[in-house]
Amino acid sequence: MSRPLRGLLVLTDLLFLIYWTVAALSELGFLAVPPEMMYADYEHPRVAAWNWSFFPLDIVFSIVGLAAVRTHRRGLPQWRPLALVSLVLTMTAGGMAVSYWTILGEFDPGWFLPNLLLLLWPVFFLPGLIRQPLPHTAAAAVINR
Repeated sequence: MSRPLRGLLVLTDLLFLIYWTVAALSELGFLAVPPEMMYADYEHPRVAAWNWSFFPLDIVFSIVGLAAVRTHRRGLPQWRPLALVSLVLTMTAGGMAVSYWTILGEFDPGWFLPNLLLLLWPVFFLPGLIRQPLPHTAAAAVINR
């Protein structure tokens, strides 16, 4: 795993875990987030539901991305498929948000640009992950017989 990929996975995944922790604490009334830091129409139930609909996707890509980094540090080849899944889910989350804000014509740089980055940064790493062959394992040898 390249240093840039590792760094971006850790940064993105930790920021998302922090984001959802803050969102949950705010939702539960333990933390007050200033309105200027919130997304457009955050007080409307449908928009809030839209935001929370990303929770499972964001948590999964964060956990899988961090697992890819940890697996790579242990020297295990399974980091590649984990990283691939994480990157695809990251792009999906970013693409869904960019589509939503584009349809609404909302281009608040504070929300639009981070989501655009989520859509784009994985593109630079996917070709390398896809082109690299998975290591030959005993299990694969049995299956390919």
